[in-house]
Amino acid sequence: MQPSETYSGWSLADRDPQVIESLMPLWAWFYHHYFRVRTDGWEHVPAQGKVLFVGSHNGGLAAPDMFMFMYDWYRRFGTQRLAYGLMHPTVWKAYPGLVKLAVQGGAIVAHPKMAIAALQKNASLLVYPGGAQDVFRPHTLRHKIHFLGRKGFIKLALREHMPMMPVISAGAHDTLRVLADLYPLMQRLHQMGMPWLFDIDPEVFPIFLGLPWGIGIGPIFNFPFPTQIYTRVCPPIFFEHYGVEASRDPHYVQQCYNQVYTQMQAALDGLVAEYEAAQT
Repeated sequence: MQPSETYSGWSLADRDPQVIESLMPLWAWFYHHYFRVRTDGWEHVPAQGKVLFVGSHNGGLAAPDMFMFMYDWYRRFGTQRLAYGLMHPTVWKAYPGLVKLAVQGGAIVAHPKMAIAALQKNASLLVYPGGAQDVFRPHTLRHKIHFLGRKGFIKLALREHMPMMPVISAGAHDTLRVLADLYPLMQRLHQMGMPWLFDIDPEVFPIFLGLPWGIGIGPIFNFPFPTQIYTRVCPPIFFEHYGVEASRDPHYVQQCYNQVYTQMQAALDGLVAEYEAAQT
């Protein structure tokens, strides 16, 4: 496949291992010196073949645990092993200056077509079902899995006969302090005639404490506080039935969703307990 010229996220060919290699020294510094990452569970990841990872998003748009996970992946398996991550389509409109780098790093549009294409290419795929609402969830929910009932990732796993491998972290949501989500208020103002900035519905409108703003308002980038981060790759979660028919059964999809949610929350509770014990 030849790289496109648009970096639209609708092509698997735009991922560039050389660009990823160029980012590794920077990620390594943050990994070892700034976030002092501790990680485990990588024995669950097969040495080859595709893996469907599901993660809980943390730390605002900086999403430091996501990048630390990417660094861990590439230092273990190399940049040639195919891996992609689903990214919300709004990013292409809201942050056009960052899109090329994100796509070269493996970002593709969060659409079933692209997710299926990546898995059928034998690539691993990282999904964050909670999206913007998860990455900007209030600080009081920092130790909670926050998927908002979204089940597209479950349907994908069932359709593609894939087990689910959870990725969790502790500490990353302390790299900023989300005080509240003002989106319901902003949505009412929009309905009364106030336009969205750049004509983009942000879906979330946090007020947070973070660098460099002091107080940040809206889904804007932040520079993360230097908080230690723990990450963990959990054992794969298998479902009883797979296939297209299973993916179209709403009751079974809900059952699988509940299974993933429950197991991820239990794993996160355990990791948080370890993290907090080490900080005291």
